[in-house]
Amino acid sequence: MTDTDMHTPSSERLILETGLEARIAHIAEPVVAGLGYELVRVKVLGQNGMTVQIMAERPDGTMGVDDCEAISRDLSPALDVDDPVGRPYNLEVSSPGIDRPLTRVKDFELWAGHEAKIEMAALQNGRKRFRGILLGVRDGTTGMRVTSEGGSEDVWLPLSEVADGKLILTDKLIAATQADRQSD
Repeated sequence: MTDTDMHTPSSERLILETGLEARIAHIAEPVVAGLGYELVRVKVLGQNGMTVQIMAERPDGTMGVDDCEAISRDLSPALDVDDPVGRPYNLEVSSPGIDRPLTRVKDFELWAGHEAKIEMAALQNGRKRFRGILLGVRDGTTGMRVTSEGGSEDVWLPLSEVADGKLILTDKLIAATQADRQSD
């Protein structure tokens, strides 16, 4: 958390699904929340015929196999009743993983100091794609230290315009994740 934001980071999802993924998220989110977890992302993939991937985690960022099973056990019947997919699919419930998607305000805050890729919905500073070190959240924006041939610059991007975001797998990220696991 930055010095300018001395509040609890928001679990509100910034990056919302569209189409079929949105219909699934509409069903999944209350089920996941009712079990005490936070929905991170819903993806529909063409793997193994069709796979519905649900990423979730506890509010403290942890997620184990038992957690995935609990969500799957309660979510599967809810999806069967509403049948948003309309054809056979595989349900996959998982944690966001180390190189996680950044979908909530708190993700941009909690992972400050780590390398990320962000794609914007509209041009910002003449471009849509940014890669750099996350600087946290301030006044509805997320900061990135972007390095180029000319040096580095800090850019502040409106969170409302973020179309996609993801952490980059680095040694520093692996070390931080391992340190978090050892402190639990």
